[in-house]
Amino acid sequence: MKDLKYLAAFSIPFTAFIGLYFKSSLVFLTPVFAFVIIPLLELIFPVDTGNFSSEEVDNKLKSNLFDWLLYLNLPIVYGLVFFGIYQATTTTIETYEIVGMIISVGIVLGVNGTNVAHELGHRQTTNERFIGKALLLPSQYMHFYIEHNFGHHLHAATPEDPATARYNQSVYSFWLTSIFRQYVKAWKIQDNLLKNNKKSFFSPKNDMFWYVLLQFGYLVIVFSFFGNIGLLFAVSSAIIGILLLESVNYIEHYGLLRLKTKSGRYERVKEMHSWNSNHVIGRIVLYELTRHSDHHFKSSKKYQVLDCHEESPQMPFGYPTSVVLAMVPPLWFKIMNKRVPKEMILA
Repeated sequence: MKDLKYLAAFSIPFTAFIGLYFKSSLVFLTPVFAFVIIPLLELIFPVDTGNFSSEEVDNKLKSNLFDWLLYLNLPIVYGLVFFGIYQATTTTIETYEIVGMIISVGIVLGVNGTNVAHELGHRQTTNERFIGKALLLPSQYMHFYIEHNFGHHLHAATPEDPATARYNQSVYSFWLTSIFRQYVKAWKIQDNLLKNNKKSFFSPKNDMFWYVLLQFGYLVIVFSFFGNIGLLFAVSSAIIGILLLESVNYIEHYGLLRLKTKSGRYERVKEMHSWNSNHVIGRIVLYELTRHSDHHFKSSKKYQVLDCHEESPQMPFGYPTSVVLAMVPPLWFKIMNKRVPKEMILA
């Protein structure tokens, strides 16, 4: 029964559905739940630093439950996106209601869309990667699959990585640099992959071309069936989802740097190059994303068996709470800067 705790990850789409269906002030239930109620719960519940035994790990890896809990996000995410667009375009609603609906769907795209896509993007099976890419489509962020898997995990905690926030860089500055640099880098990575396989840049094997076509086609379909309001809803919720993803990227590696060895190369990625959080509520809602240090140590490791490493830098709060703190840069710097290892600051 303990394994069913990850059903709590569906609490955010559930609150979004309530807001979309009943409207009025309930359209803001999701942001209140995600960034007020969950942070409060994280302060109440104790952290859990425990790791599983080898026998427990084997049992959890044999269970298909954990995988199906991820797959179920595909119909949920798409269902809520189109339900939200339908409600926004076929019912009489106030401006504040559509704003709340867009924010709610955007949060779902970030938490149950991109976050789950991230987990599935590291899987070895084609079907799981397909679901992961499909979950990135409504956020217009399909290039994330290429840049994250072939760029970020290679260059994390270095200046070469767009998704690593610099020491004293605000989250707002990071949004701009990360979004732009990741997109450009995704094209460069794709070009290098094609060259390595002796393929032309204009080859049908250029996935970036397909991502552009699929995302544009998605918006065309929305516009064709739901008009300008539907298109505005789709684009705006995608932007919210993107900003939420990049806010999480910001806190995951903020200020952490891999040092260079005598040969001039960066040291290998270690447990100390990602911020870890053992706050149980954030762990469950985000499918253990908060045990990010172990994820980077071995990216193929499934979420349900990620470990806590004592040498990993620990966040004082969970990821949901930390995202809220990051919105106030002076407060964020005051709390986090003293936790960044001094040798990384001086590097």
